[in-house]
This record gives sequence, structure tokens and C-alpha cells, in this order.
Amino acid sequence: MKVQIDSGRCQGHGRCYDIAPGVFGEDSEGYGNVPGDGSVAPGDEREVRLAVASCPERAITLTEGA
Repeated sequence: MKVQIDSGRCQGHGRCYDIAPGVFGEDSEGYGNVPGDGSVAPGDEREVRLAVASCPERAITLTEGA
């Protein structure tokens, strides 16, 4: 599983990095980002799915099986 954030859609609500701080980070202006290659560790899958569902702009893409 991999995630990525569309920086053009992200409005900086921060729900992603509040919910799954081990996967998502924030830039200097408070917008979400995905450090590294976006791979999600098996133990983080539940939190990542919750973060994806909680994003008001639907700026997070989740790819299964990656």
C-alpha cells in the first residue's frame, strides 16, 4: 500500500498528520506531505485509511497492493 498527497488540492487542515503522524508530515506552511516513497507499513494501514477518509479535499490517494 502506498499513499500520496495532491499538493494542489491540499488546504492544510492537517488531519492526515494528526491521525497518522508516522506516515504523513507537514511542510513549513502546514500542508501535508508524505516523506519517503509513500509506502505504508502494515501496522499503519488502519490509521492511513482513516486519514484518507478524513481529508475534506480528498487530496490523498491510496494505492493498494503497492
